[in-house]
Amino acid sequence: MEKGQLFQIETETQWEDLGNGIQRKIYGYDDQIMLVKAKFEAGAVGTLHEHHHVQVTYVESGVFEMTIGEEKKIIRKGDGYYVPPHAIHGCVCVEPGILIDVFSPLREDFIK
Repeated sequence: MEKGQLFQIETETQWEDLGNGIQRKIYGYDDQIMLVKAKFEAGAVGTLHEHHHVQVTYVESGVFEMTIGEEKKIIRKGDGYYVPPHAIHGCVCVEPGILIDVFSPLREDFIK
């Protein structure tokens, strides 16, 4: 079974620089679920993509133009969204912010 640490301490968890104004931190996970924090600079683009994972995201801060399938919405602090498996999705960061992503099952590509 793939699994992370029992506790993830903010000050002890390093940001991974993904380039183009996006960084992420991996929090708790096992084979079935994963929590990820993604930080975006204004203008950063989460390129349209799809994956077999279910994704639920909470907007911790900032403003994003989010696309899921054919639908676009402006989302802000306190909002959230659900992405079904294989749905095309992506975002453009309008104001710097942080997204909290939950994936099921875990994103193995994030930890290898």
